[in-house]
Amino acid sequence: MTQTSLELLNEWYDRIWVRQDLEAINLLFTPDTEAMGMMDFAVGPEDFRVLAEAILAQIDVTGVQFERAIEMGDWAWATFTAQAVALRDRSPIAVSGQIMARVTDGRIVEAYNQVDFLSLFEQLGYLPKDSLALCLSGEGLGL
Repeated sequence: MTQTSLELLNEWYDRIWVRQDLEAINLLFTPDTEAMGMMDFAVGPEDFRVLAEAILAQIDVTGVQFERAIEMGDWAWATFTAQAVALRDRSPIAVSGQIMARVTDGRIVEAYNQVDFLSLFEQLGYLPKDSLALCLSGEGLGL
């Protein structure tokens, strides 16, 4: 039975983020896949692995739930919440985001991401609490 695009996205989050099976990146991405929105530039499989290693060195993702999901042909879109704990002190972390991806022949060929990294870094203690509100009010973050 062929896997749907949404099933593949679920597999992606489970294998890469929850099980930390970074070898699966090369199985679920093509060599030419580009993921946009994670950094200021498109991220291919090797750069995505480096990004995942950097994040997973700081948190242990315990689960990812899709709140809303739509599938249309080879495209899938989902909003999600990732539950994690900080490796430093085991404090709970919840990060929201969304992904839109195109799947061909059982692999992600392009992806557009939005992850609330600001909230993640606040929860890790790298940014002050309510950093967004501080910036919107014209306050600096001590730079």
